[in-house]
Amino acid sequence: MYKITLVKSLIGRKPNQVATAKALGLTKIGQTVVKEENDAIRGMIVTISHIVKVVQE
Repeated sequence: MYKITLVKSLIGRKPNQVATAKALGLTKIGQTVVKEENDAIRGMIVTISHIVKVVQE
């Protein structure tokens, strides 16, 4: 399981990065979601790795 936290704002980000964050359920700074480990989620994390903090549980 991945614990994903949004640590930087989505304002001014590229549309695909904003869409990826919203698809993960991240809309506000400091918001945390828990997601399963799979290739799709890993790819989404790579796309927005510079604005999220990820902890593997």
